[in-house]
Amino acid sequence: MLQPLASSHPHDSARKTLLIERTGLEALSSALNNQLGASFDAAVEAIFNCSGRLAVTGIGKSGHIGRKIQATLASTGTPSLFIHPAEAAHGDLGMLAEGDLILALSNSGETSELAAILTYASRRSIRVIAITAVEDSALARAANITLLLPRAPEACPMGLAPTTSTLMQLALGDALAIALLERRNFTAEDFGTFHPGGRLGAQLRPVRELMHSGDTLPLGKPELPLQEVILEMTRKTFGCMGVIDHEGALCGLITDADLRHALLGNMQTTTARDVMNTKPITTTPKTLAQDALRQMNARTKPVTSLFVLNDDRQPVGIIHLHDLLRAGLR
Repeated sequence: MLQPLASSHPHDSARKTLLIERTGLEALSSALNNQLGASFDAAVEAIFNCSGRLAVTGIGKSGHIGRKIQATLASTGTPSLFIHPAEAAHGDLGMLAEGDLILALSNSGETSELAAILTYASRRSIRVIAITAVEDSALARAANITLLLPRAPEACPMGLAPTTSTLMQLALGDALAIALLERRNFTAEDFGTFHPGGRLGAQLRPVRELMHSGDTLPLGKPELPLQEVILEMTRKTFGCMGVIDHEGALCGLITDADLRHALLGNMQTTTARDVMNTKPITTTPKTLAQDALRQMNARTKPVTSLFVLNDDRQPVGIIHLHDLLRAGLR
C-alpha cells in the first residue's frame, strides 16, 4: 500500500498526500477512456432528460461529498436536492416523486443506510445512478447506471480515512456538473440568476439592472451650442453628454475633458459637433457588469461612464463607474 512516510516537516507529509491523491485523479481520468466513459455519457443524458429532480444521497464522508455535488448541480442549472439516507427511512422518502432520478454515493457500495432508498426506488421505478468503487456491490447491482471509481490508495497512512476515494467522488461530481452545464448551454447570465448575492452576484448582473434611463440621460443634437451642452452636462451630473443624430442614434460623446479644451475657442459659434468624440466606447443592456467595468479600465485615459445602446445604436441608458462600485464590483 502506498503511504505517506513519517517526516520531520508537516509540509513534506502534505506534499506526499497530494502526490498520492493525484494518482487517484489520474486513474479516474484514464478510466474515462474506457468503461467509465460510456457510463458517464449515459449518466449525463439521464440527468439532462430527467423530467423531475435529481436526488443526491450518501452517508458519512460520501454524504458530505454528495451535498457539495448537489449544491454545484443546483447552481449550474440542474434541479436537485439532497436526501439523508437515515432521514429517508423516517419519512423523507416522500421527497421523491415520479420522474425523479437518484444519484447515490458509496465507496464500498454496501452502505446499509441506503437500503430504504434503493428499495423505494425499485418499487416506484425511479432510476438510480451509482458512484461506487465496487462493481459487484449491492449499490452497483441496484443501479441502472454505475459510475465505477478506479481502485486507488487512500492517502491515510493506515488506509482507513477516506481521502483519495472522496476526492475522486468530488471530482467526478464536478465533471458531471460541468458536462451538464455545457449540455444545457448554461451561460454566465444564467449563472448570475442563481447567484444574486455578494460580489459574484454583482459581477454577473447585466448592465440593464444597474443603468440609469429615461430623462436622466444627458443627450443633445449635433447643432446644440456649447453653452447648452454645458447646461445639459451640469443638470445630468454624469460628466458627459451623448450626441444623437436625428434618428436618435448615438453619433458622438462629449466629456468634461472635451469641454475644457473647447472653452479655449469661440463659445458663441462652437457646437456639440465641433467638440464631440465620434468613436466613443459603449455597451449593451445584456453586457455583464464585470465586463462593463473591464471596458472602463481597459482605456489609457480614464472612462467613468458608458452609454448603453440598443440594436439601433440608440441610447437606452447610461452606467457610471460609481454604479458598479456601489453594486460591489472592484
